[in-house]
Amino acid sequence: MVWSLQDAAPAAELVQDQLAGHDASYDFSVVGMFLQADFIVQSVMLMLIVSSIWGWSIIFNTHNRLKAARERSNAFEDRFWSGEPLDTLYGQVEASPDHPIAAVFVAAMREWKRSFSGRARTSDVTKVHDRIAKVMHVTTSREMDRLEGQVSYLATIGSAAPFVGLFGTVWGIMNSFQSIARASDTSLATVAPGIAEALLATALGLVAAIPAVIAYNKLATDLGRYASRVEGFADEFSAILSRQLDEQER
Repeated sequence: MVWSLQDAAPAAELVQDQLAGHDASYDFSVVGMFLQADFIVQSVMLMLIVSSIWGWSIIFNTHNRLKAARERSNAFEDRFWSGEPLDTLYGQVEASPDHPIAAVFVAAMREWKRSFSGRARTSDVTKVHDRIAKVMHVTTSREMDRLEGQVSYLATIGSAAPFVGLFGTVWGIMNSFQSIARASDTSLATVAPGIAEALLATALGLVAAIPAVIAYNKLATDLGRYASRVEGFADEFSAILSRQLDEQER
């Protein structure tokens, strides 16, 4: 059978009429699709929205903490290497060390003073040096864990969110096929709502995952560099204290 343009025109008009009638009853805006979605798809969307908000809060909080720690560390190291007496510096930061390098310095100085005061006084230089090194190592690990906070959750969000969105996508497509079966109609107007909801769930999964992955890689790199800086300071300070121990032994 040969179709002419005159025959195709009524079919095109029928499709347009179906879509127009469906548009009147279904809101294809983002909010509208969310409100009209299936309960399962709504749950998936809510989970992804909450995950995205949580991820951004982790990103901003960690970035601000790390920035503040760097600035305070710069000021502290300037004073440390300026030749200011260690006892004077210790007395000023002992009460409230507000960044990891200061915390390592305070922990080492506190152990130093305990080793050479009162009944705890010891003449075994090796033991004193080992205790100070252990104290600085433990303090470094604890302070870096505190600084990192919940950064590891960004990796979880980045890896899980696309699959959660995919689950919503599969569920939305299932709804589309069920609509076809109930209506015995394969027109675009029948399957459009379910497919639109499915694609929205996929988009939300990507919106949650992509920033989380990028931020995790960036923050992990920055935290690793700062941890190396703290460890470098601990090694240098340990060498200074070791020289002073050697002088006392003589």
